[in-house]
Amino acid sequence: MQLEYFSLKCYCEDLERSGLLAAPLPPAGVLERRVELVSYNSREVREGTLFICKGAHFKWEYLADAGAKGAFAYVSETAYPQVDLPCILVKDIRAVLAPLAVRYYNHPSEKLKVIGITGTKGKSSTTYYLKYILDEYLGTRGKRCGVISSIDTYDGVEEFESHLTTPEPLELQRHFAHAYEQGLEYVVMEVSSQALKYHRTLHTRFAAAAFLNIGSDHISPAEHPDFEDYFHSKLKIFAQTGLCCVNLDCDHAPEVLEAARASGGRVITFSRRDASAEVYAAGIRKEGADICFRVGEGDYRLTMPGLFNVENALCAMAVCRGLGIPEQCVAQGLMKARVPGRMEVYSNRDGEVIAIVDYAHNRLSFETLFDSVKREYPDRRIVTVFGCPGKKAFDRRRDLGEVSGRYSDLVVLTEEDSGEEDTLSICREIAVHVEARGCPFRIEPNRGEAIRQAVLSCDGPTVILITGKGAETRQKRGLEYIDTPSDVEYARAFLNEYDAVRP
Repeated sequence: MQLEYFSLKCYCEDLERSGLLAAPLPPAGVLERRVELVSYNSREVREGTLFICKGAHFKWEYLADAGAKGAFAYVSETAYPQVDLPCILVKDIRAVLAPLAVRYYNHPSEKLKVIGITGTKGKSSTTYYLKYILDEYLGTRGKRCGVISSIDTYDGVEEFESHLTTPEPLELQRHFAHAYEQGLEYVVMEVSSQALKYHRTLHTRFAAAAFLNIGSDHISPAEHPDFEDYFHSKLKIFAQTGLCCVNLDCDHAPEVLEAARASGGRVITFSRRDASAEVYAAGIRKEGADICFRVGEGDYRLTMPGLFNVENALCAMAVCRGLGIPEQCVAQGLMKARVPGRMEVYSNRDGEVIAIVDYAHNRLSFETLFDSVKREYPDRRIVTVFGCPGKKAFDRRRDLGEVSGRYSDLVVLTEEDSGEEDTLSICREIAVHVEARGCPFRIEPNRGEAIRQAVLSCDGPTVILITGKGAETRQKRGLEYIDTPSDVEYARAFLNEYDAVRP
């Protein structure tokens, strides 16, 4: 990647304009040095590096190591006198990361059309609907749309499975720089509440920003202290765009609309229920396995299951209307769209057992999923397999336990990125709320075995909902991510086993 290198003085001027400096700057001789790398990873430091001291587990030895490898100055909330390097002392290390990253990569989002999607549920599906539409539009020129999501990342250079919804600023701006360098033109990304609250997307310019919905999630001491903090973090996205797309069907829609209009940009509304919306879906219906609807004079078809996906499709259509994407590309992209690990449906040989792998992992997405399954499979028993992550979103343990207990005939609780918490303890917390709804439950910490038990215990027409992990192939255990089979692989294998052992 060819980068234009700036002096340390340029970086410091950016921080000064933002009011982030906490002490006088180093001598002029240091400020005139050219920054050839900005990094918080001491393992990648080279000569000319501006090193950033960040992280709850940071030790001064990391800075010493960086200095030995060629770092000539460091940025930190705390000075480290043990290390003889000039210090740029700042008030908030999280807030300085984005300005430093944007300067290092030279404002790449301003040279692209970056589309940001936020909401409690549906971000991934909407992101992929847009990717399919834009791939259709760009395909005639041999190009693809970039994507940054909780599923995977593609920027024209790198392509990999993700484990963070929105990357940290240095990684995010690197992806934008790669996309620009490779001529991608469009990048669609999920924007999490954490990314907005902690400034990961600060100084990113969005060509369009969409607000899907809002429900209670990510409430914990490590994330958002309450719903208001969560909600208002998400609303920040409108300050960074000239095109705001708003779902009139979401809770708190008037406040969302007010924030969008306050941005001064164009506002496009979408809805399944309010005919005043600029993008309004009429005549929503099932045709076989497909979902069909009309918007204006156009007919559209989704070949992904889940009636709730109409909302995600409308969001994608609103963005495309604002960006001038041709209607035929929209229709073709929506019809072809697939989202790894979202509403993936598998069955045994005779259809007696249907397994649905989905990423649903909070109250709003659970309620939507169960509502859709009850309508689409009204006469089947429902078995649900899920867990909750460690040390975050503690309300999910109550919420998901209550919702699954209300709708399921059996709940199987298991591992789901337990991290530094004990899986069995998490499952027991959830079980209290499942049991309170009068629903039978089992606890099986091994996720593969939990899915196996759910499948092999079926007796009669059953839908098994396997939620929370989708197509992910890693589990967070302790501080590490461990490779594991995906829920898709488990579902296929155990449905085949079910057929093999049946009389």
